[in-house]
Amino acid sequence: MSPQERTPAPRFSVIVPVFKVQGYLRECLDSLLAQDFTDFEVIAVDDCSPDRSADVLAEFAARDPRVVVVRHDTNGGIGRARNTGVARARGDYLFFLDSDDTITAGTLRAVHDRLALTEDPDVLIADHTRTYWWGETKASATGELLARTGTEVFRPAERPEFLSMFAVVWNRVYRRDFFLAHDFAFTDGLYEDALVVYTTMLTAERAVCLDHVCVEYRQRRGGNSMQTPGREHFTIFEQYQRLFDFLDTRPDLDGLRPLLFERMVSHFLHTFARESRVRAQDRSEFFYRATVLYRRHLPPGFVPPSGIKGAKFQAVDRGSYAAFQALKLVNGTRLRGADRLRRARRSLGRQAYAGYYRLQLSRPIEEDLVVYSAYWNRTPACNPLAVYEKARELAPHLRAVWVVRAADVRNLPPGIDHVVPHSPRYWEVMARAKYFVNNVNFADHVVKRPGQVHVQTHHGTPLKRMGIDQQRYPAAAKGMNMEKLLARADRWDFSVSSNGHSSEQWDRVYPCAFASVDAGYPRNDVYVTADARRVLAARERLGIAPGRTAVLYAPTARDYQVGYVPRLDLARVARELGPDVVLLVRTHYFYGRDPGLTELADRGALIDVSRHPSVEELCLASDALITDYSSIMFDYAVLDRPIVTFADDWEVYVRSRGVTFDLLSGEPGDTPGAVATTEEELIATFRDGRWDDERATALRAAFRERFCPWDDGRAAERVVRRTLLGQEALPAVLPPSARGVAPSPRKAAAEQGLSGV
Repeated sequence: MSPQERTPAPRFSVIVPVFKVQGYLRECLDSLLAQDFTDFEVIAVDDCSPDRSADVLAEFAARDPRVVVVRHDTNGGIGRARNTGVARARGDYLFFLDSDDTITAGTLRAVHDRLALTEDPDVLIADHTRTYWWGETKASATGELLARTGTEVFRPAERPEFLSMFAVVWNRVYRRDFFLAHDFAFTDGLYEDALVVYTTMLTAERAVCLDHVCVEYRQRRGGNSMQTPGREHFTIFEQYQRLFDFLDTRPDLDGLRPLLFERMVSHFLHTFARESRVRAQDRSEFFYRATVLYRRHLPPGFVPPSGIKGAKFQAVDRGSYAAFQALKLVNGTRLRGADRLRRARRSLGRQAYAGYYRLQLSRPIEEDLVVYSAYWNRTPACNPLAVYEKARELAPHLRAVWVVRAADVRNLPPGIDHVVPHSPRYWEVMARAKYFVNNVNFADHVVKRPGQVHVQTHHGTPLKRMGIDQQRYPAAAKGMNMEKLLARADRWDFSVSSNGHSSEQWDRVYPCAFASVDAGYPRNDVYVTADARRVLAARERLGIAPGRTAVLYAPTARDYQVGYVPRLDLARVARELGPDVVLLVRTHYFYGRDPGLTELADRGALIDVSRHPSVEELCLASDALITDYSSIMFDYAVLDRPIVTFADDWEVYVRSRGVTFDLLSGEPGDTPGAVATTEEELIATFRDGRWDDERATALRAAFRERFCPWDDGRAAERVVRRTLLGQEALPAVLPPSARGVAPSPRKAAAEQGLSGV
């Protein structure tokens, strides 16, 4: 007997099927493990998910024994995953929860109390809300019915109003003995909920209601099976045929056939009306399949509903597809690709649309042309630059063109081919390039043609809230059009991720159809591959004298402030750190030159590196980093050098921008090193050695393990091979023991036989 079998059976078995939900799974499991009623188990069934969901499950299972993970060797669909969960469940009651949904606080206690009060019925029906990606929440249509029923115990077959409810299993809780005794099981394919809901409701002798909102039903913008068009949606006919086969065995339920027939046809119409489910080329076949089942199961004397809905029923009955079209059943469907392209062209600026760009869009795509841009068309930098350099090595047949603002052209390195935005050649390369690589978004006027490939590299690991999460933070979302933002993200074919945390965040906050490239950040390769000569050369170019400790201070921008506002008395900090320390100060690229900072640099109090073209070189040259909430900390961690967090406005930042984890918790994996919340604490941190003591080193190691798992010096190669060369088999990530790291300045000096550094 296994240890699990020897432990008392829990009250609830919560069954969570898992497939491609890395951006939502953590929130789902957190909502379960935060319940104040603790007598439950979670059976999480990994249905061979291709994303990082398995890593999330392993993390939760390691920290809470109530989470039991079962993995399928092959993908079998949500029905098979739920059946696996039922087979492994030990609880008195089965609770089916989709892995992109959550349950509300107090749910399990409320369900337990209602079950106990009503002496363990076969089924409990609970309330839910719909939560939308744009932040809206809507109550269900059945809350009043559930409240009105109160604690009454009833037979569902005698209460038709409960058969007209939303037919999903996650708003019901089933007594396990009841479920097993009648051999209920989920079938293959989509719409498996409907069959189980109707057969269990028609079989149950005792049911109760609970008007407590238990489930938050997430309405995703895209990515789930119900928003993926294809032949899979034809399984709806098989599911309803099975329902009527069941009814054939229960003549006592003949009186309910008209109601269930109406529910079936309504479900067909609902599905048919959505291009996100039924493709244009499949619509006529779907319609005629609906007609077959309509005629097969039409109850004698059935009276169709009134109004437009009744007209739709009659069109199905007659088998008249033309009547469907006349009734505009396809209203509300999404524009097809050609229509989107035409609309995008019409929305272009007049000068661009009035000729040249439109002409170029009609010419063939140049299969060997790659367009690069970084930071809204500034000089080449960051991940796009690292990809560009690696592509020159691995794919020399590809031609590269950078988009660069006119003001920055003079700063371009020699040999960089470039175009200035809105110039004639700009419109040509934007219309005809095969590949587009950027760490932000290309302009709204850029039309993505079929066959073009967009690679979004991003430019940081998200501590702060991004994408649709920003809607909850007015300071962060000020002036932002979320629909336009997502329209830009819809162009992405690939999203480069630096770590598992980022993969989860990008998947959730940009609900679009891109593929995640879990490669590490190309810009960080240099932190692994740089040698002593490169480190010392970087220091020399910056004018850092031998024997001095270089501390890089790189704060991020604040959404709640306008312009650069110094958070430290930099002259005092530089003075208090002592003559052996040189302070390198880099303000955020959003800000212009600061006269006060320039004055301090002119008199030698510090080195202003705000306009230095390479952040990577600054990091290589420094001995330690001071930052606040900037993503530079995640990159700097690759170097395994001290990181000090200066967070004097943490609470304000959290309220105004939102964060994805608690940077100041002091927990391994959250905090990269010593923390200071005042200027005095910051100075003391360096004076007493806490900036690089044993605790800081241990915190940094845990932070590196969490946020730098793929930074092995080959990230750029993986990105180029996957996105520009189309290769599926990529170089494996080296284990930490096999990776190098750029030497610290002191080690670099020692390697070069120098002293005094």
